[in-house]
Amino acid sequence: MSACAPTHATDPTRTEHLHQPHSPPPGPRRRFRIAGADLSASIAVFLIALPLSLGIALATGAPLQAGLVAAAVGGLVAGWIGGCPLQVSGPAAGLTVITADLIHQYGWRTTCAITVLAGLAQLGLGCLRVARSALAVSPAVVHGMLAGIGVTIAVAQVHIVLGGTPQSSVLANLRALPAQLANLHPAAVAVSTLTLTLLLLWPRIPGRAGRALRRIPGALVSVAGATVAATLAGLTLPRVDLPSWSSHALAGLPEGPVLGLAAAVLTTTLVCSVQSLLGAVAVDKLVAARPGLTARVRRADLDRELLGQGAANIVSGALGGLPVAGVAVRSSANVKAGAVSRNSTMLHGVLVVIAALLMVPLLERIPLAALAALVMAVGIQMVSLHHIRTVTRHREVLVYAVTTLGVVFLGVLQGVALGIAVAVAVAMHRLAHTRITYEERGGVHHVAVRGQLTFLAVPQLSRTLHLVPQGAHAVVELDGSFMDHAAYESLQDWQNTHTACGGTTEVSGRRTETRADGPTPRAETEAETDTKAEGEGEGEQGASVGCRCRPWTPWRNHRCERPGSARPAGTPGAPDDRDRPDRGTGTGADTGSPSGHQLARGISAFQRNTAPRVRGELARLAREGQQPSQLFLTCADSRVVTSMITSSGPGDLFVVRNVGNLVPLPGEEGGDDSVAAAIEYAVDVLRVRSITVCGHSGCGAMQALLTAEPGGAATPLRRWLRHGLPSLERMADDGRPWARLAGRAPADAVERLCLTNVVQQLEHLRPHASVARALRDGVLELHGMYFHVGEAQAYLLTGAEGDEAFGHVEAAGLSDTPGPGKM
Repeated sequence: MSACAPTHATDPTRTEHLHQPHSPPPGPRRRFRIAGADLSASIAVFLIALPLSLGIALATGAPLQAGLVAAAVGGLVAGWIGGCPLQVSGPAAGLTVITADLIHQYGWRTTCAITVLAGLAQLGLGCLRVARSALAVSPAVVHGMLAGIGVTIAVAQVHIVLGGTPQSSVLANLRALPAQLANLHPAAVAVSTLTLTLLLLWPRIPGRAGRALRRIPGALVSVAGATVAATLAGLTLPRVDLPSWSSHALAGLPEGPVLGLAAAVLTTTLVCSVQSLLGAVAVDKLVAARPGLTARVRRADLDRELLGQGAANIVSGALGGLPVAGVAVRSSANVKAGAVSRNSTMLHGVLVVIAALLMVPLLERIPLAALAALVMAVGIQMVSLHHIRTVTRHREVLVYAVTTLGVVFLGVLQGVALGIAVAVAVAMHRLAHTRITYEERGGVHHVAVRGQLTFLAVPQLSRTLHLVPQGAHAVVELDGSFMDHAAYESLQDWQNTHTACGGTTEVSGRRTETRADGPTPRAETEAETDTKAEGEGEGEQGASVGCRCRPWTPWRNHRCERPGSARPAGTPGAPDDRDRPDRGTGTGADTGSPSGHQLARGISAFQRNTAPRVRGELARLAREGQQPSQLFLTCADSRVVTSMITSSGPGDLFVVRNVGNLVPLPGEEGGDDSVAAAIEYAVDVLRVRSITVCGHSGCGAMQALLTAEPGGAATPLRRWLRHGLPSLERMADDGRPWARLAGRAPADAVERLCLTNVVQQLEHLRPHASVARALRDGVLELHGMYFHVGEAQAYLLTGAEGDEAFGHVEAAGLSDTPGPGKM
């Protein structure tokens, strides 16, 4: 059944009736049901969490049971209460250095008390609903903090890998490394080497066997393989020691200086919260990349996630566990394993409890060197090359490097504070730094200002402006979003003086006020700056200097012409084209005509305002080539702006436009190979996943089909419109139901033909060889769309083959609807 309905988003504020009024309430719902996908995902996450939890506990110097307690509590408590259903919480490598320092300074029982206090602080922050403010921390600081922690972990674990004991600081570990290398423990080195080799090679096993084996986590395979090898070889090594749970140490009253304890609580709270919140945001991105999952899993509630993490830390600390935070590795594995609800996270916690109670004999066979090698690999991976490239591209490598070195040599809290200070200093430098250049080209003196124009730049601006000779023509280009009053007055005074001496000036790149002697710069208020930024972000095909029109305003509706520019003919004072001396010259540079002037202004606005914003993305597309996911075939009508009605950007749509959005049948005599070639290229070369045929209201081609008289000259337009005759015949067939638009009949015959034409052209697509082959292989979908110009409303076509009745469809998107390609 075909259907066409408006793509209105669902209003989240409307209450949904679960049963009809005055009817008995429904029976009790089943409150706990485990999906098969959640069960399999929980097993995958458990197999990763078990060795990592023991390894992190070993790296901190805490009792090994503490890692299992934190993993179980993170799964059960944070998984149940937290606001990110698919995030997996537990002992995190990012907290290793902090916890190790706390244990070394205060002892284990006080460290547990600090964990409880940090959990209470997280509860308070969650109640204050300040979770979003944590995201204001520069990513360079966060990535630098994690990299510094990773370096610290890796350097410390090297000693255990070599058969020794780590020292209390990075510098001490580095100083002790030569002596440790001189006294290697061969058995520990062999087990560690085997662990790292399995961890490195397991994801790279080729072929079908590799794809099947990679379902088993590499962390489990490496530790299990090293354990089996050490056991069969009879190696004498320190192994996991899990004392009886009856002797497990719980939290005690905190002992130590108040300021030191407060700093410890603050550090633990900060790192736990930031890591968990950033992890929740990352999980949202992973969920959005899985088709169909966004309808089942809601976006993360960061304040609730903070409450869940706080509750988990309170319980974990009280039970003698490590601090808990969201863990990226386990969360990513959870999403990729197919989890669909928070049940997978909670089940993984149950499995950890079962393992801690029933698998103690097996766990005690694991060599400590294998766990140390695993944690060392995790620490090395925390120094991400991708993050380094990202901060380098954004010119924040200094912040990253300072934070990393600060964490390594000073500590986490000190390193983060130092990184934030450097980030603020860099931001202030960028805000205050202004580059002003002077250049003469073709007798025109150009003064270019790059950056924010504040009072700090006034001396430099004044010196540069006075390089312009008196009586010359000067162009001042302002490339910045802010000008304060001091800079405004300096520029205006110079402009008045230069004009009085017989010179001419032109100020571009900023809103200007019109004066008799030329444009005058005007300082913007904050509200105006926001409005301007909004307009630039939406698209400025008509924006230019002095333009205050709304985004997507057609040229003819602009009310921001420059002084002395030509006005449309027929308006008072507008010269008639017949009186223009250059009329009919045919030169492409004739920007004096209204149309040429509008086009030139539009291009100028793009180069000045939009090009700097999209240049990076277009450069990436130029390097990588286009990879569109959609072939969008629509009418050439100027009112149908594809990027506007689809909210798409460069590289998203492969667009084919013609009169009437027609698709000639393949092999048809006198057919059009340009459309067929575009279809073949899109399907066979670009590998698009869907083709959309979009019609629109008031289509002139459909009106011409309805009003065409038999005979007449075979003009190119008439020859082309014959490809729309099957649509006309389809509409005239009384045996077919009428097309309906969102439950109503078409307004007139033209609208009915426009709708019918979309369905007919979808049928014309099927016989094309590339389309038929892709549909048969199940790699292509066909969709119909209708855009009502007068209502600014888009409609999607859905339904079963052979039925042209249009019904309502969900506004979940094309991929969620059984489009005509699925008939």
